[in-house]
Amino acid sequence: MTIIDGKKVAKEIRLELKEKVSGLKNKYGRVPGLVAILVGENPASQVYVRMKQRACDEVGIYSEVLRLPEETKETELIELIQKYNSDEKINGILVQLPLPKHISENKIIEAISPDKDVDGFHPINLGNLVIGKDTFYPCTPYGILELLKRYEIETKGKHVVVVGRSNIVGKPVANMLLQKKEGANAIVTVCHSAAKDLKKYTATADILIAAIGRPKFITADMVKDGVVVIDVGINRVEDKSTEKGYKLVGDVDFEEVSRKASYITPVPGGVGPMTIAMLLQNTYESFNKSLNLQHGN
Repeated sequence: MTIIDGKKVAKEIRLELKEKVSGLKNKYGRVPGLVAILVGENPASQVYVRMKQRACDEVGIYSEVLRLPEETKETELIELIQKYNSDEKINGILVQLPLPKHISENKIIEAISPDKDVDGFHPINLGNLVIGKDTFYPCTPYGILELLKRYEIETKGKHVVVVGRSNIVGKPVANMLLQKKEGANAIVTVCHSAAKDLKKYTATADILIAAIGRPKFITADMVKDGVVVIDVGINRVEDKSTEKGYKLVGDVDFEEVSRKASYITPVPGGVGPMTIAMLLQNTYESFNKSLNLQHGN
């Protein structure tokens, strides 16, 4: 059994990007730019935004963080986004989710220019993903495919079972793995809460992607020997033996399932670090696309 080390791969990607960004600065006197907008005081969102800012600093990407009060109006947020849509310094616009209840996430996502949608959530980019056109991939699914690629895990003709159908992970990763291209070309089954007997599907998976947000939900009896397991879940469970009083676990019972798996991602340190790495990758790609447009390519 091999543990898929997302921390290590994410570090490799950041080092590669640092070199590329340095090359852009030398050649054009400019670097990619990312703005993160945070509305309200959600503690988890604040942590994520700080991590994203630190990662930008590490690779040399210009970053801005806008912290707005909880009571910010939807119209005010849309106006701000439109300002950044036309700001040449900024190649990526990220609005940290979840948003306060009085603001429509769909309206905010649609307000971001598809050319700067480095989260890959805009309907135009998701539509391009489905039909196989070049686009920004949502960062967590992009990270999953990158892990499979870097660990040389064959996907062509393999049965991938995705447990979960969110717009952020389940649906996009299923569509990405369906594409007739290298690093994909899989037979994909998407499972969710309506499945009467989930085990019937998960036990046939060559590659199992768990993204349901339920701690240790996937157990050893639900998978076959030699399965590749990608655990996207990050769940807090009470653990009085730790200083914080909780520990982080995935959607997969790691201890049990790892005995049957050929490859498995840990939680933490598996898929999580890849999400930020691919956000930086998307920002770098957005900068390059803007250069091509400027030079009429």
